[in-house]
Amino acid sequence: MAELLQKDIEELRQGEAYAPFEGDPNQFDKKFYIESYGCAMNFSDSEVVASILNDRGFGATKNFEEADLILLNTCSIREKAEQTVRTRLHDFKKAKHNNPGMLIGVLGCMAERLKAKLLEEEKLVDIVVGPDAYRSLPDLITEAEGGQKSVNVLLSREETYADISPVRLDSNGVAAFVSIMRGCNNMCTFCVVPFTRGRERSRDADSIVKECQDLFDRGFREVTLLGQNVDSYYHTSAEGKEVTFANLLEMTAKVSPLLRVRFSTSHPKDITDDVLHTIAKYHNICKYIHLPVQSGNTRVLQLMNRTYTREWYFNKVKRIREIIPGCGLSTDIISGFCTETEEEHKDTLSLIEHCDFDMAYMYSYSERPGTLAARRYTDDVPDEVKKRRLSEIIDQQHLFQRENYKRDIGKVFEVLIEGDSKKSNKDWVGRSSQNKVIVFPKNKEGLKKCDYVQVKITSATSATLIGEII
Repeated sequence: MAELLQKDIEELRQGEAYAPFEGDPNQFDKKFYIESYGCAMNFSDSEVVASILNDRGFGATKNFEEADLILLNTCSIREKAEQTVRTRLHDFKKAKHNNPGMLIGVLGCMAERLKAKLLEEEKLVDIVVGPDAYRSLPDLITEAEGGQKSVNVLLSREETYADISPVRLDSNGVAAFVSIMRGCNNMCTFCVVPFTRGRERSRDADSIVKECQDLFDRGFREVTLLGQNVDSYYHTSAEGKEVTFANLLEMTAKVSPLLRVRFSTSHPKDITDDVLHTIAKYHNICKYIHLPVQSGNTRVLQLMNRTYTREWYFNKVKRIREIIPGCGLSTDIISGFCTETEEEHKDTLSLIEHCDFDMAYMYSYSERPGTLAARRYTDDVPDEVKKRRLSEIIDQQHLFQRENYKRDIGKVFEVLIEGDSKKSNKDWVGRSSQNKVIVFPKNKEGLKKCDYVQVKITSATSATLIGEII
């Protein structure tokens, strides 16, 4: 069961090919194909890239063999993601033998770290572009078309892509990502993001609200505000108006009461009571917070530079549930960080029991070159120990998650219909405000995607609620 749950999580976090639903592909002279891996920010970045490419005359295709340009938007968080990208690059290199004019490019977090290897040593790609350099992509394509290897991985202190209207990729027409900031100032020792995405900078609030309004006007009914650490969002307008994340949440909620607002990701040290009270105040701000803990042991948290203790995290969870009763809560957990002992691992297991998470993303520690942990600590927990601890963490989470979902039986939730269930076109699927997936029969006429319905839960698995419309 642990292996099954982890496989499901891997599929959620790993990327897959996708292409725009917007526009007529025949209006473009050339075709591009893009795959994204890793976090939601990468998927959002790919939508920015698609917009830039559309302006350059490239339309999307879902068949990479017919593409003039193949792009992989990459992730460096874990070794497995890099291995997956390398495998795909070799697949694309084979396709290029049949289409010599095809260009292959790597975007995102792997670009800066592995540019020399990818371009020169392994000769797998023609273009390498970092997360802050996507505006230069048209010029890099021109250079590569002339036979020159092209690279731009410069980081920026200003770039937010605020003026670019993203092309929504493989969208269900219901929910969309909206980037509100870029980079990260937190120097968690296990994380490569500050080195691949640069320093934190916040996007202009008015441009964010305008994008959300445009999405609502086009029929979308849910937005997710994205940032590496959304709670540290802060912007001062040209008129001197200061906007915090709590202010931004309120501004977005006021677009329409029919527009659901989600956000990701929060850092436990930065989420404030102002944010929590704003969530509680507005019905359309979803009652769900992703609050990564990473470890249940204070000493390990200090080694990770998470800047809070086990007890402090407990108190933050308690405060969330005081201000927002019934709030959904998910987390990230790493097993086998440097020097972690068995007793410290048990602290993580007990934290899972104490916090009663609705869901968790769980991984074994993967040392990333260039991080503070790689420089300071020895990755001394054997792989077999990491895997065994991870399995125990998954089993523990699964145990309490199953009971968590069972407690929802008999309750009524407002559900935003997202489309047909994967298993049957006779059922709808949607999510509650708490971000739980709910499946229910199509036993009421006239309903369609983007409608809200009240659903009473009749049964539950460890990851899905089943109900009926009332």
